[in-house]
Amino acid sequence: MSRVALPPRLPLILVAASFGFTITQLDVTIVNVALAAIGRELNAPTAGLQWVVDAYTLLLAALLLSAGALGDRFGPRRAFLAGLVLFAVSSAACGLAQSAAQLVLARAVQGAAAALLVPPSLALITHAAAGDDKARAWAVGWWTAAGGVSIAAGPVIGGVLIGALGWRWVFLVNLPLCLLGAALTLLFAPEVPPREKRPLDLPGQVLGFVALAGLVGAVIEGGHRGWTDPVVLGALGLGAAAAIAFAAVEARSPHPAVPLAVFKARMVWSAVVVGVSVNFTYYGVIFVLGLFLQRSAGYDVVRAGLAFLPLTATFIASNLLSSRIAHRFGPARTMAGGVLVAALGYALTSRLTPASPYWMMVPGFLLIPGGMGTAVPAMTSALLASVDRHFSGTASGVLNACRQAAGAAGVAVMGALAAGGPEGIAAGLRISGLVAAAVLLGAAAVAARSEGRPQRA
Repeated sequence: MSRVALPPRLPLILVAASFGFTITQLDVTIVNVALAAIGRELNAPTAGLQWVVDAYTLLLAALLLSAGALGDRFGPRRAFLAGLVLFAVSSAACGLAQSAAQLVLARAVQGAAAALLVPPSLALITHAAAGDDKARAWAVGWWTAAGGVSIAAGPVIGGVLIGALGWRWVFLVNLPLCLLGAALTLLFAPEVPPREKRPLDLPGQVLGFVALAGLVGAVIEGGHRGWTDPVVLGALGLGAAAAIAFAAVEARSPHPAVPLAVFKARMVWSAVVVGVSVNFTYYGVIFVLGLFLQRSAGYDVVRAGLAFLPLTATFIASNLLSSRIAHRFGPARTMAGGVLVAALGYALTSRLTPASPYWMMVPGFLLIPGGMGTAVPAMTSALLASVDRHFSGTASGVLNACRQAAGAAGVAVMGALAAGGPEGIAAGLRISGLVAAAVLLGAAAVAARSEGRPQRA
């Protein structure tokens, strides 16, 4: 696997696609370190600052299903370019916002643009690999490495930009990245015509959006309103009803937004379960860890950001080794083994106290990204191998919509566990680490049961 014969243009298309995926993942975490400065300049209350983060996450999760279907319908190249343009425009609007309301609205549009980038970027790689499983696994490893590093490095990059140029550059830095990604796409990525001009399933798209928006919105609001609040209960009810209606509509639609036959392959279910578990645990525990380092362990912002550097380095190494491991042991064993390693890392992290020296944190900070970075490329590659490549955008949209929704849920649930002062945060980290380990043990069991040759749906 060390000498993969790559199809023509695949490396350049990979770079272009990675620009799109990098900015979507970077903007999940980079804004967190800017909230204090935003609140001071725009006179934003705490609830307004929370929605600066949540508006992006909510729209990204809720629109990924529709974005995958649109990419399949109009071609991934066109969808990807449209996403880059919209992301650049909305990032400029974020950087120029004069009020909290303007910033939240621009962040919502930015989240919608991000949704339009993720499935087409993966579809571009799938088509460029031209059916070569080894080349696809290699490219997916680099693609996921770019996203993993972006998430881990977001707080560090944000701190540097804010210190040198101000909080607005947390958003304006996206403009040159979008420009480079668009130029590479126009130069090197060929258009992939859809296999057939299928009508868009508008009822399915609307119901899917309402289901995800209602469920994710309820989880976000439940964290500070309380789970018995009428708004939260209403959003949960609306989301659940829309999800049931969505399944019924898709089962009867001649052109469904999400062909239910895709889920007949056991590997697809395993990939979704692993993806949901990984995002739920990582987003939640990293959120609590950030609070723990600054409010319980007494780290300043710069030291707290630098403390996460082992995660960045290990993500790169494990992502790039994942394809070799999957080639030797198969995707199911690779997913199961990866999440077991991450589970051990979370278990070690749960033992931290405010008095723990940094060297005690390092084993967990290495095992968590090491396991996740091994499992996620195998998960993504196995999913793509289990569906017709003309539906690769839809399949990746389903997977990433579930993952982003799970990430938002992880932050809300584990953030609620860490409520209170320094002692409450430390106790929340212990509980969150144990919950994360238990969730990943269940995901490992599901992945292990899917062992065998991927069945194409």
